[in-house]
Amino acid sequence: MAGHSKWKNIQNRKGAQDAKRGKVFQKMSREIFVAAKSGGDPDMNPALRLAIEKSKGFNVPNDVIKRAIDKATGAGADENYEEVIYEGYGPNGVAVLVYCLTENRNRTAPNIRVAFNKNGGSLGESGSVSYMFNRKGRLFIERTEGMDEDAIMLSALEAGAEDIEATEDGFEILTAPSDFMVVKEALENEGMSFIAAEVEMVPTMYTELNEEQSEQFEKMIEALEDDDDVQNVYHNASTSEG
Repeated sequence: MAGHSKWKNIQNRKGAQDAKRGKVFQKMSREIFVAAKSGGDPDMNPALRLAIEKSKGFNVPNDVIKRAIDKATGAGADENYEEVIYEGYGPNGVAVLVYCLTENRNRTAPNIRVAFNKNGGSLGESGSVSYMFNRKGRLFIERTEGMDEDAIMLSALEAGAEDIEATEDGFEILTAPSDFMVVKEALENEGMSFIAAEVEMVPTMYTELNEEQSEQFEKMIEALEDDDDVQNVYHNASTSEG
């Protein structure tokens, strides 16, 4: 169940992002800006390189990426954003991590609290749910007809992947964060493409939701992701449809 819901979550998220393309570009620009503050050369700045790769996965135009880097290393260098992580619970105790980039905590914190409270959730203390997640590189390859499953698994392992899970939908490849780009580029060089690929917080356990809980939970996630200060939302929900 949990495995299938990962693919459903990707499809739902992609659809939501397509509908809010302008907001996605804005959020990715902010992420690139923050990463570029440590240096504008992606070859020398792994965090910037990851942010650029992630942005390209969302089809952010090159000129938008360049403007964000130029701003961070030039006229906008005095602008500062702080990463703030909120931890909380959704329906049935689903664990939720909310990563924000903000220049005003006094604006962000109440907005996050309201998004939780209005949708059957509640904020928790720092450390209340983060222990249920590990930071990992995560790549998804969609299954197609004639795909050589053994070859994909062997290539991923030889490139440095930690784990590979094959499902009826495709392949989920996990890496150490430091190995993510090496594995991704090695597989791309073999002609593989990904429906999603980024470094993220991966749950170590899942919490199941029934249909009613799933609908309420999806409203909460939508409210959180709609906030301009929210960059990423991670959770361990397994829906009744997955």
